[in-house]
Amino acid sequence: MADRRIYTVTELTEDIKKVLEEGYPFVWIAGEISNFRTPSSGHFYFTLKDPGAQISAVMFRAQNRNLRFYPQDGMAVIAMGRVNVYEPRGVYQIILEYLEPEGVGILQLAFEQVKAKLGADGLFDEKHKVRLPFLPQKIAVITSPTGAVIRDMMKVLTRRFPNVAVEIVPVKVQGEGAAEQIAEALELLNERDDADVIVVARGGGSLEDLQAFNSEVVARAIFSSHLPVVSAVGHETDFTIADFTADVRAPTPSAAAEVIVPVKDDLLKQIRAARRALKSAIVQRVRLLTERAVQLSRRLIHPGKQVDDYRLRLDDVWGRIVRGFSRDLADKRDRLNVLGGRPGLCTPQAVAKDLNTILKYRHQSLLSAMQFCLGSRRNNFSTATAKLNALSPLAILERGYSVTRALPGYALVKDVQTVNIGGHVEVTVSKGAMICRIERKRQDGEADI
Repeated sequence: MADRRIYTVTELTEDIKKVLEEGYPFVWIAGEISNFRTPSSGHFYFTLKDPGAQISAVMFRAQNRNLRFYPQDGMAVIAMGRVNVYEPRGVYQIILEYLEPEGVGILQLAFEQVKAKLGADGLFDEKHKVRLPFLPQKIAVITSPTGAVIRDMMKVLTRRFPNVAVEIVPVKVQGEGAAEQIAEALELLNERDDADVIVVARGGGSLEDLQAFNSEVVARAIFSSHLPVVSAVGHETDFTIADFTADVRAPTPSAAAEVIVPVKDDLLKQIRAARRALKSAIVQRVRLLTERAVQLSRRLIHPGKQVDDYRLRLDDVWGRIVRGFSRDLADKRDRLNVLGGRPGLCTPQAVAKDLNTILKYRHQSLLSAMQFCLGSRRNNFSTATAKLNALSPLAILERGYSVTRALPGYALVKDVQTVNIGGHVEVTVSKGAMICRIERKRQDGEADI
């Protein structure tokens, strides 16, 4: 009895506390949360249990304020903390430093591994990205047909471009077999090749909910698609492997609809503006060509006048030929007469008389030739004068046209847009000039422009 050690309750509790706290300074523990409560202090108090046992747990406010989720009863978690003995009550508990939903750590690790592997294979390179068509004729949406995602997308598409064709390819978006269905839908759409763009969409969720879109099979199906693919998975802060592989990543399904199609009303406004600009350009071009045609027509000679000119020239040439033959014939007849009567006309008086006769004929012939040449030159001069008058600006003014210059710089006015109402211009006519004030302007039949 002398060797018997009798502990007080405090002593025994202190020894147990020492053994437990020194033996389990930090441990990882997995279990299910129950009896979760949060008093005014902000600390978390709950029980971690599994089918065989349970342990009280506490997570002080300084640690739990960094959590990215809110614990709830029934949630399976993985925690790390230190074992503690609460001496006043004689119970042991675990004080937690870290807490996460069970499975999230494994999924996150798998996400990073798949991302690193596909990145090394070049699936995320920008050089493989395909540009979206400006205005797709048909949009294929791979998603759950019963969720709010497709309703939100259809609402946006109908508002922006009401008559765009949309095909819904129904698939599972989470759970077993979802990744395979999504990949098969992508392959089917590429085989059919009747869509202009593919949208892979689903709403937000946890990392486990989005697991199908983080799978390698879906990523490689997106990369193999020759049709452009838009990833619209989760909320704006959610990122999946599909987002990195797709040609375009949209933060939400509704945002994907806005990225894919333009606003129809805006396109119609642009078309109307382009039509007006084209019409104005055509009118201006026609006006310019008309002015050039008028200028060229003034420089052209009327065919009838050309025929008359050629007829006169033909008459002149024919007259010259006839007169030339007549003179030559007369000369030869005179010579023949002279030679025929030469035996009796060899006296100096007869020779002088013959020479005088020849001189008179030569004089008359020379005079006729000079008159003909002078008449021909006079006709040519008249023709050149008429052409020059036709091209003269004064002749244009004589026909009722005028020249308008803007004051005070005397710049030639070719377009009504270069002068302002109330300004002054100088109008030159064939006989004088006028200073005029601009009251109204008219262009293309429209007044007060």
